[in-house]
Amino acid sequence: MPTVKNISHHTLSNDWATLHRIEYDYQFIDGRVKRISRECYNRGDGAAILLYNKTKASVILTKQFRMPVFEHNKTNGMSVEVCAGAIDKGELPKPTIIREVEEEVGYKINDAQFIFEAYMSPGAMTEKLYFFIAEYDESMKINEGGGVATEDEDIEVLEVSFEKAMQMIQTKDICDAKSIMLLQYAKLNNIVECKN
Repeated sequence: MPTVKNISHHTLSNDWATLHRIEYDYQFIDGRVKRISRECYNRGDGAAILLYNKTKASVILTKQFRMPVFEHNKTNGMSVEVCAGAIDKGELPKPTIIREVEEEVGYKINDAQFIFEAYMSPGAMTEKLYFFIAEYDESMKINEGGGVATEDEDIEVLEVSFEKAMQMIQTKDICDAKSIMLLQYAKLNNIVECKN
């Protein structure tokens, strides 16, 4: 266990999320102590879900504009992802993802199976993501989805075959880590089968 002392926080930004510069004294394995400075982005935690239909061998994905994606490639900011959202203060991960499914993709699910949790970028962000899976069918569709207008969401709902979703990872049409993780989980655990 590393020794960390004399921690100080300096707020660099406190808008949509909080960006701190954190300075601390760190003792290395060899005994050296050094003052280190790192930036740490705190936007809270989130939840993500893979919605799948075994009979149709399909999954529900979303497509939306992401400014960081646009900023990186300067040509296209669209991102294909699983349904996901931020956990509001005082809310638990499962109710969050059930709400997000209804808001983003228009399906009313009653339950979701928690499978694992992971830090998405531990070198720079405090965010931990809680991962879920749930089966869907057409009887659960209650609206068209698309997100919440007051949150400036503009989400296209995609229903694609599981096989196509896996191919989209190879073609780089899906480059989102949480989506790749959930699709790979489904593949490794035979949650959905590719139909040939």
